[in-house]
Amino acid sequence: MAEQGKFKRQITLSDLTFIGLGSMVGSGWLFASSHVASIAGPAGVISWIIGGIAILLLGLVFSELGAAIPRAGAIIRFPVFSHGPIIGYLMGFINLIAFSSLTSIEVEAGRQYAASWIPGLTQKGSTLPTLSGWMFQFILLLIFFGLNYWSVKVFAKANTVITLFKWIVPTITIIVLLTQFKPGNLSLNGFAPFGFSGIQGAISAGGIMFAYLGLTPIISVASETKNPQHTIPLALILSSVLSTIIYLLLQFSFIGSIPTHMLLSGWSGVSNEFSLPFKDIALTLGFGWLAMIIVLDAIISPSGAGNIYMSSTPRVVYAWAKSGTLFKIFTRIDKKSGVPRPALWLSLAFCVFWTLPFPSWEVLVNVVSAALILSYAIAPISAAAFRRNAPDLPRPFYLKGMAIIGPLSFIIASLIAYWSGWNTISWLLGSQILMFVIYLFFKKVVPTDKVGFAQQVKSSLWLIFYYAGIMVVSCFGTFGGSGLLSQPWDVVGITVISLISYYWGTCTCLPQAIFDDVSDESVEIDYKEIPVGK
Repeated sequence: MAEQGKFKRQITLSDLTFIGLGSMVGSGWLFASSHVASIAGPAGVISWIIGGIAILLLGLVFSELGAAIPRAGAIIRFPVFSHGPIIGYLMGFINLIAFSSLTSIEVEAGRQYAASWIPGLTQKGSTLPTLSGWMFQFILLLIFFGLNYWSVKVFAKANTVITLFKWIVPTITIIVLLTQFKPGNLSLNGFAPFGFSGIQGAISAGGIMFAYLGLTPIISVASETKNPQHTIPLALILSSVLSTIIYLLLQFSFIGSIPTHMLLSGWSGVSNEFSLPFKDIALTLGFGWLAMIIVLDAIISPSGAGNIYMSSTPRVVYAWAKSGTLFKIFTRIDKKSGVPRPALWLSLAFCVFWTLPFPSWEVLVNVVSAALILSYAIAPISAAAFRRNAPDLPRPFYLKGMAIIGPLSFIIASLIAYWSGWNTISWLLGSQILMFVIYLFFKKVVPTDKVGFAQQVKSSLWLIFYYAGIMVVSCFGTFGGSGLLSQPWDVVGITVISLISYYWGTCTCLPQAIFDDVSDESVEIDYKEIPVGK
């Protein structure tokens, strides 16, 4: 058996910030603006603001957690440390599905835009790939795999170069489109033609949260970050703020530059008019040169994000295995490269699976967005729990106002998940409850060396109540449900369920947090900074 290696601290602040920005600026900027406009009209800019606030609040929570406990695949390990392995098992399942499909969504987006130059990549009258289109996607995945296989430093430097280019093209696009801005578009057919429900729906179904959800890649490589106590909070906050600014400007410029005559029949058909939004509108306005560089960036931009998620997915697999609820082989780290290669191979297999014919970009994005925001939502409860069961944990970034920010961020995350609709919520949360039942059924083989089985169940019942409550409101709510629970009562219902779950989850955390021994995981770290629980 090969000698066990350790993660190597090679990622700098600039590398980490570009990882966050690179994951946030992928296919989202290429597709989301038209979908948001068709769902919410000009009021879509409000949807971006709400999403930006949500991701900033969660970013502040993750800043405290990431600086205090820099671990690989931290989004899974935080709840393991605060509530036991059963929640890590549930988060591992939902994150593996989300992250591996994210990589494939990005290569699919790159292929769709590349078909502007190579029509044979996409089937006529469809968004599905031809055989050559599938091979194009497969080759991209192999390139990402190679960049991540050799070392994290190679991945980080390649990502920095790609991300710099990715930001140049959206900036040029914004400047050019603003020269064609028509103020009347903001009030044509009304600023909010679909009301507040349109604003809400655009956040999930329009791809807004898909675009914003780039926090996890930052904390996923925490074990490989130099001076993580300072660089992680800075990277999280910078990524959240900068991405919100760029997406607001993109949405604003897109809405304002659409030729007015194309909006006379309303906003609902905008996504059909502009299937490749910024490329199509550039051609409509006569900027052929801009359309050309947008197509070039449309291949590079999603590819850069796909490369990041190919790096994050094996860290999620590694963290899941470290919790003791996945095969131990996936905890192995290559000694020379510092890369969890068995987990990387599994990630590649899942990514290839997701390139098989599945529904459209917007349908997959809705599912992935809901899955990720639900996993993000656990962080505020873990942070609040650590204030109780790990009060002496050194916190280089101490979040003031946690008593308000914690429950508020959890409520907003719950609402965003609810807005994804019953079709998404029913099978996503239903599968999580099923996984919980399976865990109970196999109680004789689950890990109980650090936390007894009874304590694990006690510390996780709040999550099952939360899932069941969200499903009930969604079933009777106005987003794909029966509509019996109309607005604002559905929002009230989600808020009440979220508050009960938040305080229940905080109060039933483990009596003492369980921190694993970091010395077997990462090199170049001052172990005094991170306490090891017994």
